[in-house]
Amino acid sequence: MALGFHQAGFKTVLGVEIEEPFAATFRHNLKCPVVTAPIEDAVRSGEVGVEADVVIGGPPCQGFSNLNGNRTSDPRRKLWRYFMDVVESSGCAVFVMENVPNLISSVEGDRIVALAKKMGFHVTRQKLLAARFGVPQNRWRAFIVGSRLGPLELNESNGETTTVREAFRGIPKKPHYVMPNGRPVGGKSLHFGRNPTEMSLKRYKLIPPGGNRFDLQRLAPELTPDCWIRKTKGGTDLFGRLAWDEPARCTIRTEFYKPEKGRYLHPSAHRPITHWEAARLQTFPDDFEFCGTKIQIAIQIGNAVPPTLGNAVACQVMMHLRSCR
Repeated sequence: MALGFHQAGFKTVLGVEIEEPFAATFRHNLKCPVVTAPIEDAVRSGEVGVEADVVIGGPPCQGFSNLNGNRTSDPRRKLWRYFMDVVESSGCAVFVMENVPNLISSVEGDRIVALAKKMGFHVTRQKLLAARFGVPQNRWRAFIVGSRLGPLELNESNGETTTVREAFRGIPKKPHYVMPNGRPVGGKSLHFGRNPTEMSLKRYKLIPPGGNRFDLQRLAPELTPDCWIRKTKGGTDLFGRLAWDEPARCTIRTEFYKPEKGRYLHPSAHRPITHWEAARLQTFPDDFEFCGTKIQIAIQIGNAVPPTLGNAVACQVMMHLRSCR
């Protein structure tokens, strides 16, 4: 999201990130100071005591995610309080909080809105579909937006759609590159694949365009794991193949390189998508470089707000600030 705001003309004065490789990516690309610490420690120590026009962020979503059972006992559900501490101490005119859709209807969502209103903000809660903003992916995200200057509702009427084919333009069908070690990587350097087992390759070849694990079960039940046959609800769109001429139907998550986790097979090649392809589906530009290991980079790609969506939000925030001042 910070990249999207940067693209819209904002300057990042400070970032907070708990994981050092992720903080290194933040510093490397945004050229700004980043506090590497848990947000609660950064707030208590006063390290985030800066003034800002806008505060943006995504308190951890795992406690609200359906993948983790939307657990009310998860301590990460309370970290929004420290985000709001920064909102208050910064004197910002606008804040933008992003999370999974469950936040909107949660008790925590109600508390965030109530606290923000008490602090003098006009507040809106919205669920936005990234595909409607030019992101080649059906990714629903929740936004809670507050402004001291007046009501600010995010407009999603542009109706732009981008397909997987457009996102993958210029990417070779066969991965050619091994990830370099010891330096940030982006673009074609992220085009590394996995070495599938013979069993996995047999399964890949049986999935038709737009198909998923139910096609495997129909065509080759002997190749289908028993647990898939027993699983008839919940996360059932597994071992799915992307379609060329539509946005990705799935959310790009942190384990996109494992087709058993979702619809992550290439539209025509018999392999999972690569890190480069996942970054393109998330709308990262090729000159954006990631720090860390393969798995750490995958986590950064999957957890990110697509920069194109972040930019669309940022442009509306910028217009709001200019029109109200």
